[in-house]
Amino acid sequence: MPFRLTVNGTTEELDLPAEIPLLWVLRDVLGLTGAKYGCGIAACGSCTVHVNGRAVRACGMPLGEVDGPVTTIEGLGGPGRLAPLQEAWIAHQAAQCGYCQPGQIMQAAALLADNPDPSDADIDAAMDGVLCRCGAYSRIRAAIRDAAGAMRGG
Repeated sequence: MPFRLTVNGTTEELDLPAEIPLLWVLRDVLGLTGAKYGCGIAACGSCTVHVNGRAVRACGMPLGEVDGPVTTIEGLGGPGRLAPLQEAWIAHQAAQCGYCQPGQIMQAAALLADNPDPSDADIDAAMDGVLCRCGAYSRIRAAIRDAAGAMRGG
């Protein structure tokens, strides 16, 4: 079945089954490998992307259910630039092994889009379920706070 999918501002025509997970379309068909396969049951968050501006787990979303433009970690900052959140991640050395970081950043970006001045409790609630085996949660929280400040102009 043909699908029209817009990813990071580029529209693609895809002749794929409706039930194929969005994650496989992104990684295997479009070559966007930022979103990671972690658990395959939409529980760990490594595959988080934005669909129509909201954070979703790409491993659990069939292509046929995609209801708007998709943004991946590769498209978060725009062509050739990093988003403030990505810059804060680097400054705080939030990534250790780095495997979960695309999902962490995409979940945090959705939080900041909805709440530009989150408390630590807001951050913890929004980030719950995006697992980091390295335990870099305090650095992740600090990066989110700094990015929120930078995005507010402060």
